[in-house]
Amino acid sequence: MILEATRRRLTEKQADTVDRLTKAAVDVLRREGFAGLTVRMVAAEAGVGAATAYTYFSSKEHLFAEIFWRRLSATPPPSNDDPVRKNRIVAVLRHIALLVADEPELAGAVTSALLGRDPDVEHLRLRIGVEIRSRLVAALGPDTDPDLIELLEALYAGALVRAGMGYASYSEIADRLEKSAHLLID
Repeated sequence: MILEATRRRLTEKQADTVDRLTKAAVDVLRREGFAGLTVRMVAAEAGVGAATAYTYFSSKEHLFAEIFWRRLSATPPPSNDDPVRKNRIVAVLRHIALLVADEPELAGAVTSALLGRDPDVEHLRLRIGVEIRSRLVAALGPDTDPDLIELLEALYAGALVRAGMGYASYSEIADRLEKSAHLLID
């Protein structure tokens, strides 16, 4: 499967390079942490030149935003066949919150990355937001009050920032999102 990168469409060879870079980024992150990681380190780990890495990723924030986008878009949303609307939305919120829960370094890097001002990160943040919104709307139904969707988006975003700041684990945040959804949805 060839995924479209943030900056341009990819050939199969280019997609392979991007895959190697994203996998290498997670490996380097585990060793160096987000603060110590550079795109040059990731390029070396992936076996490509730094210039090649910068062809695909404008910054380390862009790289980690892309990693999250790829994980989100590659993971199908939970089933919407539960007759209870509240259960459907809880499943969506938990699913998204737990995407990187088993990898605390990656979760922190993603949080830092998504808060960045890099135009390529902003583009990905928009794509991620659209995907999350579509999953919330699918779980709640198309006639749902837009204010409720926006409230759930704010709840989710705020919860992930809290987790990224270390106030709670991502698993705890998923539990908090579930409790909050039960309070908000009839």
